[in-house]
Amino acid sequence: MRCKVNRINGELGFCRAGFDCIVSKAFPHPWEEPCISGTKGSGTVFFSGCNLKCVFCQNYEISQEMVGKPRDLKALAEIFLRLQERGVHNINLVTPTIYTPQIAEAIKLAKERGLKVPIVWNSNAYENVEILSKMEGLIDVYLPDLKYYDDEIAYKYSKARNYFEYASKAILEMVRQVGEPEFDEKGIIKKGVIIRHLVLPGYVKDTKKILKWISENLLGGVYVSLMSQYMPYYRTEEYSEINRPLTKKEYDEAVEYFFEVGLENGFIQGEGANSEEFVPDFDFEGI
Repeated sequence: MRCKVNRINGELGFCRAGFDCIVSKAFPHPWEEPCISGTKGSGTVFFSGCNLKCVFCQNYEISQEMVGKPRDLKALAEIFLRLQERGVHNINLVTPTIYTPQIAEAIKLAKERGLKVPIVWNSNAYENVEILSKMEGLIDVYLPDLKYYDDEIAYKYSKARNYFEYASKAILEMVRQVGEPEFDEKGIIKKGVIIRHLVLPGYVKDTKKILKWISENLLGGVYVSLMSQYMPYYRTEEYSEINRPLTKKEYDEAVEYFFEVGLENGFIQGEGANSEEFVPDFDFEGI
């Protein structure tokens, strides 16, 4: 909205997205949070392009290099419906922000044709509230990252100005839209917000600021997924301070603080989460 480029005329902005959605993979994802993947998988659609430039991005092939194929609204709606036919618990839209208007129309079209499973908005939360508000009634579950509290860190590693200001407002809007989490009889989430936070090596203090903000503003209204899966990837060799795995001591300190500030609902990761086996192969499956 604010990059001031005309995608209809073929212009590309910071995110490198054009008018058609670029999609790299659509499959039943077994490795999301248990209440999302369940036993049948989350119908995950990976979009290419991103409004952040994270130097440690595990999905850099699609977020930065735009690996994928263009799909118009009808084709995107078909992808959603085919995933539903495979029995997935939900449709999980990964990095959807830069295609918000197109995705909204594709969801409406798919719903007219029988799409019934919950829709998950899996984003980096660096979003405009005005645009996000247009998704009200279309999205059942919001799964935003809350990456940084400190703006200097956000700009250094993701080229994002005022990240926390935008992300915190976006998350408050998400909670306003869908309310507190609700689950079905099998423990699969039907509606609500789960905030993801990836603990970065050397930045546990920033993690604590984020957890404190959540506890002061959203206590009881969200789940938190505190992730240990960071691993040196993509361009981290250019940043020696984060060019190493997260230590168990650092992650344990973050988990301890999670409970210290009164948070109770959420997910933590065990050892081995920082493995390349959990990075999808963007092979155009399902598109």
